Amino acid sequence: MMPATDLLVDRLNGLLPRIAIILGSGLGGLADEVSDAVRIPYGELPGFPAGGVSGHAKELVAGHLNGVPVIVLAGRVHYYESGDASAMRLPLTVLKELGVQSLILTNAAGSLRPDLPPGSVMQITDHINYSGLNPLIGEPSDARFVGMTAAYDAELAEAMRQAAEAEGIALPKGVYMWFSGPSFETPAEIRMARLLGADAVGMSTVPEVILGRFLGLRLAAASVITNYGAGMTGDELSHDETKDMAPIGGSKLARILKTMLALIT
Repeated sequence: MMPATDLLVDRLNGLLPRIAIILGSGLGGLADEVSDAVRIPYGELPGFPAGGVSGHAKELVAGHLNGVPVIVLAGRVHYYESGDASAMRLPLTVLKELGVQSLILTNAAGSLRPDLPPGSVMQITDHINYSGLNPLIGEPSDARFVGMTAAYDAELAEAMRQAAEAEGIALPKGVYMWFSGPSFETPAEIRMARLLGADAVGMSTVPEVILGRFLGLRLAAASVITNYGAGMTGDELSHDETKDMAPIGGSKLARILKTMLALIT
């Protein structure tokens, strides 16, 4: 096992959650709702990348959320921080070694649809890896040839939809396109993305989905919409806008996730 796994087994004192959540922008408050929480900064976990994006926490939180044992990764490391698409491989491997079976991913994203405004939430049902990067490049085993036909688990997706319905929150489905970042997309790139069938664009999540499938995890994902894509409104995009708008959709997604947990245990 990884050294970080051994440390966590000791620190979690018998708590072995089967569900983990990776929090993107706007979801940080969900980690604060974990009860009986064990909080460990990434810097204390051997091999965990610390990350450095404003608006993202950098700690592992384990405990109970809505009465369900969970591990929450409050913050992720993005490809654009170091040029390493596999930056989250060790943390996800540690989750697997701890016995996690289902992983829920969240992110902040830009909308490509007029009917998907800032402050809304989109369930990711498929993705387009426009960056062309892959976190399994260099993996020597044949396990690197990961099937992605059903990357997003149907049962988890249905539980998310049921939770949204129970909370009275609209949850349109959509395709997420991964751009490497950190610069935002151009208007021409947004027009291209729409033509290719994308509904939202962002700078994360897809590497973790690929790694999750590689590790045999069940996956679900959702985006908090923080802005329209470049050229759709005439306004320039900024990270400040993402941080300002993310909590609006984030509060909706947090409600969905808490209700969803009870449906998948």
